[in-house]
Amino acid sequence: MPPIDDITAFASAQPVLTAIAGVFALLVLVAAYFVARAVQRAAVRFYHRHIAPRPAEDILTIVAASIATGVSAQGMWRFSGDVLGFDGPLRLLLFAFIEVAVITSAVRARRNMRENFSAGIDGVAVWALTGLTAVLSSMDARSVAEAVFRLAAPLVAAWLWERGMAIERHRITGRARINWRITPERALVRIGLAEVSDRTASEVDAHRRLTRVALAAKRARALRAAGASERKMRSALTKLDRAMDRAVEHTGLAADPARQEALLSQIGALYNTSALIDLTPPVPWSPEAEEPQSRARAAVAAGPAGMPGARSAIDDDDDEFQVLDVPPPVVDTAQRAALMRAAREYWDKQIERRFVPRAADIAHETGVSLASAREYRALWKLEPKAHALLEAAFHEHGIVDTGTFPAIETEQVLTVNGSSPAR
Repeated sequence: MPPIDDITAFASAQPVLTAIAGVFALLVLVAAYFVARAVQRAAVRFYHRHIAPRPAEDILTIVAASIATGVSAQGMWRFSGDVLGFDGPLRLLLFAFIEVAVITSAVRARRNMRENFSAGIDGVAVWALTGLTAVLSSMDARSVAEAVFRLAAPLVAAWLWERGMAIERHRITGRARINWRITPERALVRIGLAEVSDRTASEVDAHRRLTRVALAAKRARALRAAGASERKMRSALTKLDRAMDRAVEHTGLAADPARQEALLSQIGALYNTSALIDLTPPVPWSPEAEEPQSRARAAVAAGPAGMPGARSAIDDDDDEFQVLDVPPPVVDTAQRAALMRAAREYWDKQIERRFVPRAADIAHETGVSLASAREYRALWKLEPKAHALLEAAFHEHGIVDTGTFPAIETEQVLTVNGSSPAR
């Protein structure tokens, strides 16, 4: 007999029970509808709050690390049953305690990184606990291949976590964790196949030819001063003449004032090497070097009308007033990271314009404190592009970077603070 006939017969024999069952089924359907809608809304809210803002690589990292952690937990399930003899609820409660400890340490390490820019001891604990669970789960393997697989799964999860931490650290601080001393770029520069700066091939060739001329001139001068024989002098002058001919032919030395000035600068530096012996550079930690600055600060701190408490000073070679001894405002980690990113973006944009901004410019344009701007500038000015601009200002005009003299290149003329050297 078909089921529909049974239902019809039951409904005819028990109409009251059928009505109650129908009402109960309707209530269950309504409740299931509301539960499904609530679950859908929660899933959509979770997606827009936690998944949509993240890049695709972060989502894939979390998924892959979760799968690897599940594989590790399955190995610990077998280990707790076969080796430790756990069974029933005890096995269910205790088999994954190392995986829970790994996740806890990973969360703590991420919080430490966001607050202190370092994973700290919790980052070490993640790797130590991951290695422990890998070894324990592989000890109950039935074959070598299974043992290798169970060893690899937790290490893959730890590696994905480490890479996610490194990407987030770089996103927050704007810099990498370490700078390797041996990299492909450095190796290519070392053997002469790559350049440190962004000079073109013609600029590199011109610089090398001018350097050969300067070195040949220095050698000929040294031989003449030492009273060398006529044969050595003739050979040195021949090399100098040959280097000069090639420089004129390939660099446009005869008609290019910039190349002529560069050659004269190299010759002047090479001819006066012995003058370095007689230099007496100031000692930066000498008390005598600090006295004029302390007296100037004390005089300015008294104020223009002799009022005590006016805590301001004027930078050397600049007319900007800057407040001293004022603590920076207290900001949270997210705001500090945002200010750091804004300062870095402003710095990169100005460097692309061949302008090295001052600390006061960074503080004024991005809103960071002056002390933080000085700290950032002291680190960023050592980068190749900024260092090349500062070196150009020093070699061409003798300008030493003190944090108050930005170098600008506009219409092929290097200017300082907006004024050309001819002014």
